[in-house]
Amino acid sequence: MQIQIQIPEKVNKIIRTLAAAGHEAYAVGGCVRDAVLGREPADWDITTSASPMEVKALFCRTIDTGIRHGTVTVMLGQEGFEVTTYRVDGTYEDCRHPKEVQFTKSLLEDLKRRDFTINAMAYNDAEGLVDAFDGTGDLEKGIIRCVGKAEERFTEDALRMMRAVRFSAQLGFSLEEQTRAAIGKLCGNLRRVSAERIQTELVKLLTSPHPERLREAWETGITRVVLPEFDRCMACEQNNPHHIYSVGEHTLHALAYIEADKVLRLTMLFHDFGKPEVKTTGPDGIDHFRRHPEVSEELAGKVLKRLKFDNETVRQVKKLVWCHDQHPALTPAGVRKALNWIGEDLFASYLKVQRADILAQNPAMQEPKFLALEKVEQIYKRIIREQNCITLKQLAVGGRDLMEAGFPAGPFLGEILQYLLELVLEEPERNQKEWLLGEAVRRYGRPPSPD
Repeated sequence: MQIQIQIPEKVNKIIRTLAAAGHEAYAVGGCVRDAVLGREPADWDITTSASPMEVKALFCRTIDTGIRHGTVTVMLGQEGFEVTTYRVDGTYEDCRHPKEVQFTKSLLEDLKRRDFTINAMAYNDAEGLVDAFDGTGDLEKGIIRCVGKAEERFTEDALRMMRAVRFSAQLGFSLEEQTRAAIGKLCGNLRRVSAERIQTELVKLLTSPHPERLREAWETGITRVVLPEFDRCMACEQNNPHHIYSVGEHTLHALAYIEADKVLRLTMLFHDFGKPEVKTTGPDGIDHFRRHPEVSEELAGKVLKRLKFDNETVRQVKKLVWCHDQHPALTPAGVRKALNWIGEDLFASYLKVQRADILAQNPAMQEPKFLALEKVEQIYKRIIREQNCITLKQLAVGGRDLMEAGFPAGPFLGEILQYLLELVLEEPERNQKEWLLGEAVRRYGRPPSPD
C-alpha cells in the first residue's frame, strides 16, 4: 500500500520549484518519520540533487546555514526551510564529524549515510515514499535499527548511540539486537563527544514520554561513560521500610511520575545521587541515608557544570534537590517559613518533586505522606491567595525606613529586617510599618539622636 503524507504547502513549493528546474527534491528524515506515525513534525527538512549554488539561484531569499556541508536555508515569508544537497560523508576522524563531504546525484547514497532506518526515508508527492531500508517496517515493529552495519554508524558518529536511546524513549521503541550490541561495544567513544552534545541528548531523553528508558543507557554502558554517578545509584540497594527499589530503580520510577519539564526531570534524576556516598547500615540491618539531600545537591551541581548547563538551570535544580526531603510544619507559619527558604518561584515545583518521590517509594508507607503533602498544598494555596508576606521584599519596612527612624546604615539593618520578617512569618497581620518600627526599637533599643 502506498503511503501518502500531507506536506505543508511551502515545503511542496520548494520541492516543485527544484523539480521544475530539473532537480530531484524530497522531504527527508525526522519529518517523514513523524508524518508516517501521524505526528506533527516540528520542522521539515528537504534533500535535493541540486548543488547549494543551484538552490540559491532558484530562490529570492536564502541563508548560507551550512553551505560547506551542502545546507542552504530557503526563506519563504518568515519561515526557513533547510535544503541540503545529496551527499556522501568522508572519513570521520573525531567520532563525530566527517573530515569532508562529497556531493552526489544519488538519493540512495545520501540515505545510506543516515543513522537509523526510521530516519532514512524520503517523500514527495510525485514519487511517494522512498524507503530503501524498511523504515516503515521498523516503525511497525517499534524498533530502533541502524542503517547498514551498526558498528560503522556508531564509529562514524558516537553521539548516535545516545540518539538511539533517546529515540527509544521518545517513541517507546526497543533497540534492535545488533544496534544494542554495537552500543555496548563502542560506548567508550562517547568520551570524545562534547559535553554540550551529551547534555542535549540527555535532556531530550529525560523530557521524553519514557524517561525511564534511561535504564537502556545504563544497560548498554552509556551512563558508565557519561553519567557514572547513576551507575552507583543502580548498584545501591535500600533495605529500608520506606523503599522497595534500589536507589537507581527508585530514580527511574520517580522520573516517570513527574511532568516532562527539564528542571523537574533533572531534579528527579539527581535527587538521590548522594545516597551511595552516605549509606550506613544499622545493627538491625536497616539502611540509612542521612544528609543525602546535601550531598546530592553537591553532586548535582558538579554534574550540571560538567555537562555545561546554564546557571539558572543549575540554581533551580540544586535548590530542589536540596529541599526535596524537607518537610515543613503543618501550620500556616511552618509553610510560610518553607516558602521563604525554598522560594515562591520554586515552591510549586517542590510539591511536585515530593509527590513523585513518594509515588516511587513503598506503597505501604505512602498514605500518611500524601495526607501531609496535601495539607501543605492547601495551606500554600491559602497563603498565596491571601498574599501573606514571605520575603523581605514584601515586608512593610525596609532599610531606608529604619535609617529614617534613626538606625545607622550598615549590615546591622539586615539583622533587624530578618528578625522582623521572622515575626511576620509567624503572624502575617503584624506586617504594618508602625508596628514593625516600634518592635525594632523595642528589640534593639532607641537609636541615638543626631547631634
